[in-house]
Amino acid sequence: MATDYDAPRKTDDELSEDSIEELKSRRVDKSASSVDVDEAEQAEGFELPGADLSGEELSVRVLPRQADEFTCSRCFLVHHRSQLAKEVNGQMVCTECAA
Repeated sequence: MATDYDAPRKTDDELSEDSIEELKSRRVDKSASSVDVDEAEQAEGFELPGADLSGEELSVRVLPRQADEFTCSRCFLVHHRSQLAKEVNGQMVCTECAA
């Protein structure tokens, strides 16, 4: 919210002169703008077309770790040797985990 610092400011007397109706309307406006919505509960009701994949079977060919690859000792992902940042006590660490 932008603030105009050049605008004249209200004194304490002027602030106390606000009408009770004006204050009540401000309170109603603030309470009306905040709505409590549980996003997780709302998302459960959505059904995507073709989303039932229970009968599907995935076939992925898994390759063993190659000679030019290493397994990071922190994230346990297999990386190429070019991603090796450091080796501490025989434990290899990738550049992402070393950062």
